[in-house]
Amino acid sequence: MEDEGIVKKQQKRTRVRGKRVGVWCNERMPHCLRCWTLSLALVQQAAPKSNCTSNHFLAPNGLRKGSFLQNTVIPIKGQVQGLRFHQRQMGATHGHGICKSRQVSAKSAGTESGGTSTLTQSVVGLFHLIVSLGLILAMDKYLKKVFVAAAIKFPSALFGMFCIFSLLIVLDSTLPSAATALMNFFEPAFMFIQRYLPLFYVPSLVVLPLSVKDIPPASGIKICLIIVGGWLATVCVAGFTAIAVRKAVKTQMVDAEPMGKPSPFSAIEVWTWSALLLASFVGALFYPTVLGTAARTCLPFLLAATVLGYMVGSGLPSTVKMVFHPIICCALSADLIAYAFGYLSKSGFEPVLGNYLTKAASDPGAGDILMGFLGSVILSFAFSMFKQRKLVKRHAAEIFTSVIISTVFSLFLVMPVGTNPSLTAAVVVVTGLVGANFVQATLDKLGFRDPIARGIATASSAHGLGTAALSAKEPEALPFCAIAYALNGIFGSILCSIPAVRQSLLALVG
Repeated sequence: MEDEGIVKKQQKRTRVRGKRVGVWCNERMPHCLRCWTLSLALVQQAAPKSNCTSNHFLAPNGLRKGSFLQNTVIPIKGQVQGLRFHQRQMGATHGHGICKSRQVSAKSAGTESGGTSTLTQSVVGLFHLIVSLGLILAMDKYLKKVFVAAAIKFPSALFGMFCIFSLLIVLDSTLPSAATALMNFFEPAFMFIQRYLPLFYVPSLVVLPLSVKDIPPASGIKICLIIVGGWLATVCVAGFTAIAVRKAVKTQMVDAEPMGKPSPFSAIEVWTWSALLLASFVGALFYPTVLGTAARTCLPFLLAATVLGYMVGSGLPSTVKMVFHPIICCALSADLIAYAFGYLSKSGFEPVLGNYLTKAASDPGAGDILMGFLGSVILSFAFSMFKQRKLVKRHAAEIFTSVIISTVFSLFLVMPVGTNPSLTAAVVVVTGLVGANFVQATLDKLGFRDPIARGIATASSAHGLGTAALSAKEPEALPFCAIAYALNGIFGSILCSIPAVRQSLLALVG
């Protein structure tokens, strides 16, 4: 009862020597009798050496709004410093001890809730990635089945890409919130594909030794000349055409929309793939057909070697990557592991490398798994194109003109190589390899600074490998690489379907 009376007195504004003083303890403890006694003694200048060490906050006319830790106003001069000094000298008191215990409890609860929240976010993020990526993969598979059933020769993935892009454009003009929600939903899948983009194009480079083994030396020299001269000429034609058309139509270049970059690979990811490589490699040596066939048994360690090579290559210094691109490191890693397994198992290098890319749906290899994502990769290009839709619309004239001219140029340049499928495949793959490795340095030397000219020149000359290599470092150029990559295939198919063009190409082949 006595304490309750003290509480009521303290909650009121007490007039002491003509001044109204509201007294509170540091812990908002009006029931503290010692604190109340000290405050009265302080005001009356009678007890400056009290044993109470709680932090007192004396505010004239009551406490101000806001945090009581920041609203300290002492109305009595001369006593403030003595009180604060006395409070610092004393240890933790009942008020300070309670405050400290509460802070510890709050930190402990915050740590537990933070850990739970992080775990929940990780699980939800993983589920979001699986669902969004699964929908893109399912869409690609469905479009392929429909096009095969209807005997349509047009690439189903390109059709799907333009459909998604058109849908986003329509939604953006009619219901922008729906377009934003759709973009946000597929963002995890898009970032996943962008992070591993070069891997989906590298299988053809891994099996390149099988493609060039039957090419005679004379043809090999011809290939080298075409690769070096043709690639550089196509880069110049595409890039300078884009800049010339831009100047002709007097379109001023504006900055591209910023594009997110995928996160770098962590040490945990590297060690995980390393453990998978080692375990599956040793297991395949002792049990060559443990998974049913040689291709399936080789799949885990060849896939791990490819992914691990790309991760290691991505972590190399920038100066090294200028001449030794991660794509090359990726392909060499897979080839070296294939050679090591062929040597240790006495099966030979070529049979193991043949298991890398079988092109058989019933018995896939590591390369087949990776190339199975190519359709989904093309579908995902629609989202990057939509992010740069304003720039695409503004520079549509130069984009389409430069792509058409570069397509015609490269078509008549590459076709004279011959009709040998292995030779043509080797030219395409090595051209992409040269472009992937040297495209950035060449673009800088030629003075192509904007993402439009850089993207169109890269995709027109180095195709998929060049697109993957450039977009890994310059994501702003990815939409224009995608447009040039798609339109090159479309315009090339249309041109080859024209009888006059087909006959002229055959005449060049001889």
